[in-house]
Amino acid sequence: MRKLAFATSLLLAGLASAGAARALTLTSPDIKPGARISDEQVANSMGCPGKNLSPALSWSGAPKGTKSFALSVYDPDAPTGSGFWHWVIINIPPDATSLPKNAGDPAANLLPAGAVMSRTDIGSPGYTGPCPPKGDKPHHYHFQLFAVDVDKLDADANATPAYVGFNLHFHTLAKATLTGVWSR
Repeated sequence: MRKLAFATSLLLAGLASAGAARALTLTSPDIKPGARISDEQVANSMGCPGKNLSPALSWSGAPKGTKSFALSVYDPDAPTGSGFWHWVIINIPPDATSLPKNAGDPAANLLPAGAVMSRTDIGSPGYTGPCPPKGDKPHHYHFQLFAVDVDKLDADANATPAYVGFNLHFHTLAKATLTGVWSR
């Protein structure tokens, strides 16, 4: 009986380790978890000193059944009552594992084929870097990658972040988050 219990506990530990190894992860050479975001990624408007370049991002560990990815950047600390969406991309192909720096510039044409940037809270597609109000507490910028169970979400470049989020609610298999902070 003890041998069976020991074998069972080894099997469960092995399964837990295998599951942890396959967890969806999101990393960036430009943004370190919990650290201050570089001015290169900060907005270059409204008095902010940045270059407004979206960071390079890489991911791994997509779960079985992933048919596409979506990515968003959200600031829950924005003084709007509902936060602020800085970047939304949908329909990233399932074989993609990264986005290069500046992929958030619609004119740069750096997204994988088929991927679509939808509207942000600025009102148009594309990346808008951090730019919280002067003197405000540090804001948290959540870069979130979603593994999605459909090839294409029911949304397009004109979709609002709320509409994309509604669709993601029903189609997300896994999610990975990378958070950076910025204040001025």
